[in-house]
Amino acid sequence: MYNLKYNNMTDFKYHIFSPYRVCPLGAHVDHQHGLVTGFAIDKGVDLWFTPNQDGKVHLESKTFEGTVDFDITQGTLVKEKHWGDYARGAKYALKKRFTLKRGINGVIQGSLPVGGLSSSAAVLIAYVMAFAKANDIELKPMEVVNIASEAEREYIGLNNGILDQACIALGQHDGLLFLDCDSNDYRVIKRNPNMPDFEIAIFFSGLTRSLVNSDYNLRVYECKTAAWNMLAYTDQPLKTFDKTFLRDIPKTTFEKTRIAMPQRFARRAEHFYSEYRRVRQGVTAWESGNMKLFGKLSFDSCESSIHNYECGSPELIAIYEIMRTLPGVYGGRFSGAGFKGACIALINPEFKESIEREMTMRYLEQYPEYEQTFKVFFVKPDNGARFV
Repeated sequence: MYNLKYNNMTDFKYHIFSPYRVCPLGAHVDHQHGLVTGFAIDKGVDLWFTPNQDGKVHLESKTFEGTVDFDITQGTLVKEKHWGDYARGAKYALKKRFTLKRGINGVIQGSLPVGGLSSSAAVLIAYVMAFAKANDIELKPMEVVNIASEAEREYIGLNNGILDQACIALGQHDGLLFLDCDSNDYRVIKRNPNMPDFEIAIFFSGLTRSLVNSDYNLRVYECKTAAWNMLAYTDQPLKTFDKTFLRDIPKTTFEKTRIAMPQRFARRAEHFYSEYRRVRQGVTAWESGNMKLFGKLSFDSCESSIHNYECGSPELIAIYEIMRTLPGVYGGRFSGAGFKGACIALINPEFKESIEREMTMRYLEQYPEYEQTFKVFFVKPDNGARFV
């Protein structure tokens, strides 16, 4: 912990908890307006703050070094490649819609290592909610989702969809979020009473990553290029790149054109269309309480991520292959973009000790260099971002 000007959190007027998220089905498709599922979890980001009248924002972190200071009434300057960029991004997106006059003094803290749980989206949502509260702006949950997503795309520079923000803002502890990223329609599907008990295991590889510097944006462009190929081969008008999405092209068009296009683009499209089907099947499995099928579909999703979407570091693939063999694991996949970060698994809580023991032993046999940074956590679904 770093030396902080503010040490007593009870001195602050407000406290926001913004949870991390996991996505068991619907990976890598939100940016193509696909179907996704997700949970908010009971670990996340805490932001304690007090509004002020002078428009100044002063932030300290219990997780990262340094402080952040800027004027919320002024235009947003260029990124500084520092954790404070997320606060500036939230200000940037809010100022496009509202007049901001009051700043905040605050302290922020994350509860798990960074990587694979959308900590950046959790932080952005916390800042959006805090700046809105300080300026008497009332936002509905989906407005928070869209503003935070816009901040990440336009200011941070990550061409994502709204999966992360939606899980974090809309999640409920007793249900699965099912979201259509084309229409933004969503529902939370309550747990079937016949569903077996489960928790969520998080396996941190020991690697951390920045999505902006990974192949995440490249994969987005590859998906759009696949869509362009299909439109061109069928003599349909091309749209601008920012208006081109796989969701707008029927799977029958893909079947007609997949052989003609370069195979890397065909594989990206294959992941999208097969994931669309898996989410549909997964929602039915969840509604009927069939955790065995739901878990299998999550495993299948990860297989497609590896072979069709072509993400996953050797470390993540090793974790995935180990967890497939462990008793008590219903299913799982890479978490987040899947380039470094973490894997998640839906597990039977009765097997927690053996899962942690076996995973740790077998992973570190392959990658002893991560002995100090490999971590296993067990979490549960939780409600979305809120004032505590």
